[in-house]
Amino acid sequence: MTAADFPLRMTAAWLREQYAAGELTPRDVVEEIIRRARADRDLNIWIAPPEKEALEPYLNRLDTLDQSAPLWGIPFAIKDNIDLADIPTTAGCPEYAYTPDAHASVVARLTEAGAIPLGKTNLDQFATGLVGTRSPYGETHNALKPELISGGSSSGSAVAVARGHAAFSLGTDTAGSGRVPAALNGLVGLKPSLGAWPTRGVVPACRSLDCVTVFAHDLADAMRVDRVVRGQDASDPWSRTIARQPSELPRRILLPAGDWPFFGSYASEYEAAWQRAEEKASQLGIEVQTIDYTVFSEAAAVLYDGPWVAERWSALGEFVETHPGVTFPVTEQVLRSGSGDRHDAAAVFTAMHRIQSLKFEAAKLLEHAVLLLPTAGGTWFREEVRNDPVRTNSDMGRWTNHCNLLDLCAIAVPAGEAAPDVPFGITLFASSGGEEMLALLADRWAYPSEETQRPSAGFLDELPITTPVAVCGLHMRGFPLERQMKDHGAAFVKEEKTASKYKLYKLPTSPAKPGLVKQEQGGSSIELEIWEMPLETFGRFAALIPAPLGIGKIELADGTEVPGFVCEAYASADAAAEDVTAAGSWRNV
Repeated sequence: MTAADFPLRMTAAWLREQYAAGELTPRDVVEEIIRRARADRDLNIWIAPPEKEALEPYLNRLDTLDQSAPLWGIPFAIKDNIDLADIPTTAGCPEYAYTPDAHASVVARLTEAGAIPLGKTNLDQFATGLVGTRSPYGETHNALKPELISGGSSSGSAVAVARGHAAFSLGTDTAGSGRVPAALNGLVGLKPSLGAWPTRGVVPACRSLDCVTVFAHDLADAMRVDRVVRGQDASDPWSRTIARQPSELPRRILLPAGDWPFFGSYASEYEAAWQRAEEKASQLGIEVQTIDYTVFSEAAAVLYDGPWVAERWSALGEFVETHPGVTFPVTEQVLRSGSGDRHDAAAVFTAMHRIQSLKFEAAKLLEHAVLLLPTAGGTWFREEVRNDPVRTNSDMGRWTNHCNLLDLCAIAVPAGEAAPDVPFGITLFASSGGEEMLALLADRWAYPSEETQRPSAGFLDELPITTPVAVCGLHMRGFPLERQMKDHGAAFVKEEKTASKYKLYKLPTSPAKPGLVKQEQGGSSIELEIWEMPLETFGRFAALIPAPLGIGKIELADGTEVPGFVCEAYASADAAAEDVTAAGSWRNV
């Protein structure tokens, strides 16, 4: 395949087709990406661009990994405030740079699933901005109209996907940085529920609000990434296990009441595009309700007028103070707004209590409902932002700033053009755990009628169907057979405990294996891990399990049952089998 035949719209589905047909290899794809990155050098997309030598270990690993792994051979870009092992993390500030010896949690999970980490992308310094112009590495140009802003702070990540440098990319989102660049470059941007994806290995902006996000060309890729990286990280105090809401369409679509100001040189075109979006919403077969937007606008105002700016200063203030003149002037201005005595302890608690009330009100509004808003109310020429950096940046967050403070998830999706080569986008918001409901509505938005339905039944058909698998011994993280889990496309989800109905035995095998046996009476709670494995590989995996072990249903502490490793009862009667139940976990044996 020649470079001319290689599409800018690079998706996982297309790459898988090419790999399966023998038309391309991952090395071919990487070579074309390197060529594109060099050709687009003047767009200021990359800080650490893809280089063949650095990528060779990841390409070599693919030769040993089952091609059924969820993201086998899929190249992705990483915002340069997210750690990639052995590559400097700058956060858009060369003097701040450090070289991590380990991946961020999300990067580790993606590479374990077979994805190829290409390099580090440009951003608004310290992820403070929504415009993509606040970087000493240069202003990132819009992918379609270079004189316009790219959006920030995840500017390079979005443009890398839009320009065909990656199939998907990682950004971050505190106030809209995973959504605004998606809209301005014609992409899908998924901002997961707060804490659903670990943020270990991410330079903090507001640690209590920060989310890692994904940019992609289609919903299937965004949701595939969500399934790989989602889940609590035992070493990340901000990550959490979030129950998914049912996979069903919302009962109501909520639209803001009143006339809202649009801005920038394309203000009238944006307003017309929003009116078309409102009309389209009414044609999706779902009740549309107009609501008072005050709950959301008040929460948005708290983000920068309230004490959360002090959280930014607590993370970066020491660096700013000890490195005078290093920080971008407008970035330092924003960071310093959180210093001093303005936000005392009483102000913090006052704001926390107010936000809690707003969360409560928003949750009632969003019960079985989705909020639909413009992702942005306009855009700017890069020169306009240089001339008025604070006001122009502030305008970009009017429709986004409320999201994380109210503990919402969001998907930004394309909604046509405001003008030629000026994309318009909408964002769908739901309560925490509502990602799949949002994705179903976004799919309905893209394919609203039978005449426009895609050949498949929908984007969910393109995702691997998975099953939970409970492991209690050598397949747990850090043990010899963990690799067997990953080679079958499994991803760690969380740590758990069984119901208090089990005994754990150390079986007389070489190496020693655990035997988990359910008791008719008595027993204890045993620690284990829950993984998710594609059903298409689960059968092959189960066939590898030697007797007396096998797969059965394990009852968890909350009463639910999941498939997992169990042991036939006869093995526990062997005099050489040692009862190690008192240890509570194979890790303690």
